[in-house]
Amino acid sequence: MKKYLNLGCGNRFHKNWTNVDFVSTGENVQAYNLLNGIPFPDQTFEVVYHSHVLEHFTKKDGQKFVQECYRVLKNNGILRIAIPDLEQIAKEYLKNLALALQDDKQAQDNYEWIKIELYDQTVRNQSGGDMAKYIFQEKIPNETYVFDRIGEEGRKLREYYLATQNNPKNNLNNTKKEEKPSFLRFFKMATYTNFIKRKFFVNEIDQKAMEIGKFRLGGEIHQWMYDRYSLKKLLEEIGFTDFSVKTAFESNILDWNTYELESKNNIVFKPDSLFVEARK
Repeated sequence: MKKYLNLGCGNRFHKNWTNVDFVSTGENVQAYNLLNGIPFPDQTFEVVYHSHVLEHFTKKDGQKFVQECYRVLKNNGILRIAIPDLEQIAKEYLKNLALALQDDKQAQDNYEWIKIELYDQTVRNQSGGDMAKYIFQEKIPNETYVFDRIGEEGRKLREYYLATQNNPKNNLNNTKKEEKPSFLRFFKMATYTNFIKRKFFVNEIDQKAMEIGKFRLGGEIHQWMYDRYSLKKLLEEIGFTDFSVKTAFESNILDWNTYELESKNNIVFKPDSLFVEARK
């Protein structure tokens, strides 16, 4: 097995890597709570990689997490990170705002989506939030734009929804874990029995507060965002050097594209991403 580590891998991993996630998504994936660090000795890996994981940590916990990545990397090892790109989202927001104010109908639809993309994953208090509601509309008015933003995982989520509508037996909850799009990895509906409600909740306000609190601590929401400046600053403060922005197809990791972690058949899984690499 290569000395390559994929953290928070979800359903996208390679069997020749060491793969870790909060819950095991396959026989090649080790379950571990990454809030407690990375469960390997110092200088174990030549490569450490995580995609759309860092933003789920608070700013403080995210710094600790990246410090752990530094610790388990060998000298001259490569750290590769993919995260939602705050700069790209902000530019899209401002562009569509300006055009929407000029009564551009397409821009008005795009504005509604990019505003959701910017805020919903941070402020939502229930699984899926307004992003899921938008994707689950009967007809998405700007479908091409939305899927150009969030990629194949958004398309798969839409396909699952339509399949469920056409055949209730195809409900997402009945789908095998390995067949679910990894976009659903953080979509966790909190459920409570009547017994627990009766025993612990004094009134509806207490009950609602507990439900929201449990959801927001459950790992789905984004707790911080980064751009190429703030991420570079964070990595350099920890000790990384040779920071560079990449595309999904570019990497200093040997045979990167053969692992199909960010793209397949020239299709990028998460086109809204900022891809960066740095060395220890």
